[in-house]
Amino acid sequence: MDVTFAGPAGDLAHAYVRDILHPAILNHSVRVWLLADHLGRQRLDGEEREALAVACLFHDAGTAAAHDGPQRFEVEGADAASTFLTSHGWPEPFVRQVWEAVALHTSPGIAERMGTLPRLLRQAVLADFGRTDLIEAGGRETLARALDRIPRLDIETALGDAVVAQALRFPDKAPPSSWPGGLLAAHRAHPDNTGVNPAF
Repeated sequence: MDVTFAGPAGDLAHAYVRDILHPAILNHSVRVWLLADHLGRQRLDGEEREALAVACLFHDAGTAAAHDGPQRFEVEGADAASTFLTSHGWPEPFVRQVWEAVALHTSPGIAERMGTLPRLLRQAVLADFGRTDLIEAGGRETLARALDRIPRLDIETALGDAVVAQALRFPDKAPPSSWPGGLLAAHRAHPDNTGVNPAF
C-alpha cells in the first residue's frame, strides 16, 4: 500500500491497526485518512497533520476484538488512540484532540464544532460513505486515483455487522439515539438481513 501517514507516529499507528482491524475496516480507515488529509491541506502541517492521521487510523479501532470493552465503540477507539499517543510521548493537547475526534466521529452537529481534527475526521468519514459534495474540486482527480487503489471490500456491511455483534453481547455499547443504537434496533427488527444494515 503506497500511502504515507504524515510521520513516525502515523506509520506506527498504521502498523498497529493493520494487525487488529477487519480488512474492510482497515481499508476504510486508510481511505478516511486520504480524504481528511485532502480536506485539511493548506490548513495542517507537522504534528497536527500527524495527529489527524492517527485519529483516522484509530477511528474504528473500537470494533476490533482488542478494544471490545464495555463502552461505545467510538469511546473504546478514542481510549485506544489516547493510550497509543501517550505511550509515544505525545503532549496532552494533541492526545485530547485525537480522543475527541475519534469519540465524536458519529456525532453529527457536535464533531463539526469541536475543532479542526474532529471536524475533518467527521467530514472524511461522511465523504467515504458518499458525501462527494464535501470534496473540493482542486486535486479531486489525484485523490480519486489514490482511493481507487484501496478496495472498499463491502465496508458498509462489515462495519455495521461489527458494531451490531458487539452490541448484541453488550447492549450498553449501543444506547438509544446513538448510531450504534440505531444499527442494533434495525438488526433486531430485521434479524435475517444479510446485507447492509438498514440504519447504516
